[in-house]
Amino acid sequence: MTPRAPKARILIVDDNAALVANLRDILEGARELPAEVATAHDGRSGIEHASARGFDVAVVDVKLPDMSGVDLVRRLREANPRGEVVLVTGFATVDSAIAALEAGAFAFLLKSFRPEELLRTVAQAFAKAELVRAREELEARQRALIETAGVLIVGVDRDGRIVLSNPKTTELTAGRPAEGHPYLSRWIGEDSRERIELGLSRARSGERGLSVEATLLVGDDAPPRRIEWQLSGVPGDPSGLVYGIGVDVTERRALERRAAEAEALSAMSSIALGLAHEIRNPLNAAVLQLHLLARGIERQGGAEAGPMRERVRVVETEIMRLERLLTEFLELARPRGPQFDAVDLGRLGEQVLALEAEAMRAEGITLVAELSEGVVASADAEKLKQVWLNLLANARAALSPGGGTVWVRVSGGDAPRFEIEDDGPGVDPSVRETLFDAFVTTKPAGTGLGLAIVHKIVQQHGGRVTVATGQAGGARLIVELQPDRGRPRR
Repeated sequence: MTPRAPKARILIVDDNAALVANLRDILEGARELPAEVATAHDGRSGIEHASARGFDVAVVDVKLPDMSGVDLVRRLREANPRGEVVLVTGFATVDSAIAALEAGAFAFLLKSFRPEELLRTVAQAFAKAELVRAREELEARQRALIETAGVLIVGVDRDGRIVLSNPKTTELTAGRPAEGHPYLSRWIGEDSRERIELGLSRARSGERGLSVEATLLVGDDAPPRRIEWQLSGVPGDPSGLVYGIGVDVTERRALERRAAEAEALSAMSSIALGLAHEIRNPLNAAVLQLHLLARGIERQGGAEAGPMRERVRVVETEIMRLERLLTEFLELARPRGPQFDAVDLGRLGEQVLALEAEAMRAEGITLVAELSEGVVASADAEKLKQVWLNLLANARAALSPGGGTVWVRVSGGDAPRFEIEDDGPGVDPSVRETLFDAFVTTKPAGTGLGLAIVHKIVQQHGGRVTVATGQAGGARLIVELQPDRGRPRR
């Protein structure tokens, strides 16, 4: 069934009643242009009708009792911006025609015009009004789509500047202004800029279906996000505009990494016992032999005793490092489940600091403790102590060998948390995503297991551990746990 064509709303503004009747008969009787015709006898009445009911096409006489039809054009367009106005006159001049067009008139009809000339002009004016309305409706839908889309939408010009960004993008980038700023330096991490630049260039050259994954900088303290961009150029656009539609795949990539890590840990746990037996036996034998060697050196004495003792110490240190690596490996591969109890975080922090304070002072590290009392979490005290020790060891390594300051804080109540902050070099944003992955380390002699164990223990507690930039520019590691409203027993 073919849909009916919409009726054109036509307004005739003229004080000549006979002419108005003729125009009405012509317009209402035309089969090719179904119309509803309203009339007004002067300019003021025409403006009132336009404001109250609107119109698609207004047919206006140049000479009206209260104003000029040319002046009326502008006021009718202000009252109804989508309508078109056709002026009718019997005394046209070049100047009056120019004035009418400058005022916004669609066309100029000279009396006496033929009916078909009137119908053709009105039909053309109506078609233009319909096109304008359709374009505005399409633009409104496009705006609504861009405004409400759950993906990132940006437009980048040839100079690499942002010319369009939707609210989702603004929300993800912490509300930073975007339009007019360079796209690469504003949002894209250094590790991804070359890749994005190549993608933009290929999109401008007409290549379709481009997919580029990049790091999105979302704030000073917030970790960057991973965004998968679909890039598309606009053919023939002199500004070199490229649209990018981005999907946040940070959680997906994190899940993929965790799945791979779980698979690796599963494989490790199956060989952990055998590996521990095979490694620890020769390690124990080596330690015993070193002990005997040291005793022999002491008995012999002489000039060579000092250098030999130093060599023994170096070998012993390396064996102890292997022993620590093996212990951490076993803890990660085969951890025991936590035994939950009500743990006072401030009291536990005091116990840990009592163990570590002397060693830190010896290394020139100042400890600043801000331990609130009565902050109770549901936790395994021994496992949580391991988290504290690993985080403190991480801070010590960051400040070695020059020393510095470490802040230890406990706060919360309903949201118990503790944090350890140092004034060292901090953590580069590019490695924050993988900082808690197994075997990832930024330290030359690190095992890459300490923070992975921290992450695993905190996960077992239903909490989370995050890294941020401290007030002094160093690393700030924050552990958030589940509250326990029972009486602390440990």
